[in-house]
Amino acid sequence: MSHAAYVFDAYGTLFDVHAAVRRHAEAIGPDGQAFSELWRAKQLEYSWVRSLMGAYVDFWQLTEQSLDYAFARFPSADPKLKKRLLDAYWALDCYPEVPAVLRGLKERGARIAILSNGSPAMLASAVKNAALDIIIDDVFSVDAVRAFKTAPAVYDLVTTQYRLYPHAVSFQSSNRWDIAGATKFGFRTVWINRADMPDEYKDYGPALILPSLESLQFGI
Repeated sequence: MSHAAYVFDAYGTLFDVHAAVRRHAEAIGPDGQAFSELWRAKQLEYSWVRSLMGAYVDFWQLTEQSLDYAFARFPSADPKLKKRLLDAYWALDCYPEVPAVLRGLKERGARIAILSNGSPAMLASAVKNAALDIIIDDVFSVDAVRAFKTAPAVYDLVTTQYRLYPHAVSFQSSNRWDIAGATKFGFRTVWINRADMPDEYKDYGPALILPSLESLQFGI
């Protein structure tokens, strides 16, 4: 085992952020995919803006605010669906390979953790819904430092708690900007490029790029 801890971003990496809209695709209508993509984009944008302003609110509030914006942009989607979509976000599907990958790494002796923008309540619900609570050792939320990724204090939550040097941590995220922040901090980083997106932030590149988490179960 080359790394003492394998730490995962949650949303988009372990959990499918578009699952909530997909469950209600028929009710939302033909703009469902664009609606979901905008919801996610604004959720992240709001986290960056609030970090820059020093005006933290937890990620659940940003999730709700960004959903309101998506409804405003897509009048074809019925705002009465808001509660159903938010309820679905508490129980997002995890990607199919996730349980086996995390279990395999744990069996090899690594610590398994989540490091996420999500609020503690959101993360607890997602982890329990996916039956990952018996595998994951720790869940780190940015709520502890009241700042969102890519603030260095977020990544330091892991090294401080585990008393590890950053290079002993393998950090996996589907978000390229998150990979850039974690690389700058000193983590060994793995970009899970599920959507086959072009690379960016090339001065802070990942150690490895994978199309899914599947290969990680072999301890690479």
